[in-house]
Amino acid sequence: MLIVDDSALMRRQLSALFEAEGDFAIRLARNGQEAVEENIAFQPNVVTLDINMPVMDGLTALASMMAERPVPVVMLSSLTEKGALATFEALNLGAVDFVAKPGGTISLSLDNVSEMLVAKVRAAVRARIGKPIVRTRLAGKPAKSALPKDSANVRQAPSDEGIVVIGVSTGGPRTLEHILPQLPEDFPWPIVVVQHMPASFTLPFANRMNELCALKVVEASRPMALEPGTAYIGKGGADVQVVKRAGKATILPKPESAEYLWHPSVEMLARSVLDHYEPKNILAVMLTGMGYDGADAFADIKKRGGRTIAESRESAVIFGMPAELISRGGATVTLHCEKIAKQISVWVCN
Repeated sequence: MLIVDDSALMRRQLSALFEAEGDFAIRLARNGQEAVEENIAFQPNVVTLDINMPVMDGLTALASMMAERPVPVVMLSSLTEKGALATFEALNLGAVDFVAKPGGTISLSLDNVSEMLVAKVRAAVRARIGKPIVRTRLAGKPAKSALPKDSANVRQAPSDEGIVVIGVSTGGPRTLEHILPQLPEDFPWPIVVVQHMPASFTLPFANRMNELCALKVVEASRPMALEPGTAYIGKGGADVQVVKRAGKATILPKPESAEYLWHPSVEMLARSVLDHYEPKNILAVMLTGMGYDGADAFADIKKRGGRTIAESRESAVIFGMPAELISRGGATVTLHCEKIAKQISVWVCN
C-alpha cells in the first residue's frame, strides 16, 4: 500500500491506522512526483492519494499513474466545492473511490472517517479500474430525441405516471456519467438518483451532471414536485422519499433514518416509490457499490411486476450492490453500464 500526503502528521496517522490492521505493507510519499516514482518502484496494490500537494498535485500524479501502471486509488478530498469538483475529475481519471476529510484537527478528522477509509481501501483492492473518461466538452446539450427502439427485451408502454429509480454507491459518479447523458431531453418520466455521497458533494455533482445532460439535473435539497425530463440527485447527509402532495408525486428530503445503514438510503426511496406508483410503472436500476442497499426493495419491485436492471460484473467498479440484487432474483436484465441508458429508453420512451 502507498500513502501519499504532503502532511507529515497525516502520513503518520494514516500509516498507524493501516499498520494496526496487520496485513498492509506500507510505503509513504510526500508529493505527487514521489507517488508516481513509488508506483513503479514499490508496485503497491492500492494507493491513498491527497489532492492538494506541492511539486506535483494529486490529479496530475493520478493521470501519470493510470498511464504508466494503473492501480486502485482512493482519493482524500476536502469538504469544499473545489474539493468536490477535483474529486469528480479524479474519478473520471480512474480513481476507484474517495473519502472526504472532515474539518478540524488531523487526528480528530481521521478518527471520524477511519472505519470508512479502511473499508474503502479494502474494497478498492478488489475493484475494477476504469479507463479515463475523455470529454471534448462539458457544456452543450445532447440531442433532444429519444434513443433507438430496438431491444431483445419486452418493451414497457409509456406512461405519464412512471418513475425511474437509480441506486448507486462506490464508482457511481463516473458510471452515471456513462448513463444519464445518453437520455433525451424529452424523457417522459422523472428520474430519482440515490448516490451515497457527503452533503457538500451532491450539489456540485448535480450541477456537473446538468452541464453534461440533455435532461435537467438538480439536487433534491427541498420538497420538489417530480417532473418528466428531470433527474433528481438525493441530497447527501439526508434521506429522500417520494410522497404525494396535492395529488402530485413529490420528492422529500428528510433527516437520516437510523433504520438504514447507508445514506441517502436506496431502500427507503424505493419503498416510498412502491407506496405511490403502480409497480408496472417503476423502472429500478442498481449500479456499482458496496453493500446491499436497495436490493430487497428492488427485488420486491420486480416481484410485483416492475422492471429492474442490474449493472454487470464486467462494468461495475464494485459488484456488491448489483450482485445482491441478482442473488435475490431481483434483476429483470443484467447489463454493462454502456448499454443501460438504451434499455431505459426502450422501456420508457417507446
